[in-house]
Amino acid sequence: MNLLITLLQEVNIDEKLKEAPDSSYGIGVFIGTLLPFIVLVAIAYAIYRYNKNRIKNE
Repeated sequence: MNLLITLLQEVNIDEKLKEAPDSSYGIGVFIGTLLPFIVLVAIAYAIYRYNKNRIKNE
């Protein structure tokens, strides 16, 4: 099942950039690639800070 999902989600970014209508498409691909990781780091930091403050107050 995981193999099927992996095959369906596989995206060739180089091919997308070659078929892009203009050069600003590359900026969008770059932001779209990094944005999920930035959001996950922000959520992890918020949870860390919340737990740190909660333990300090006890």
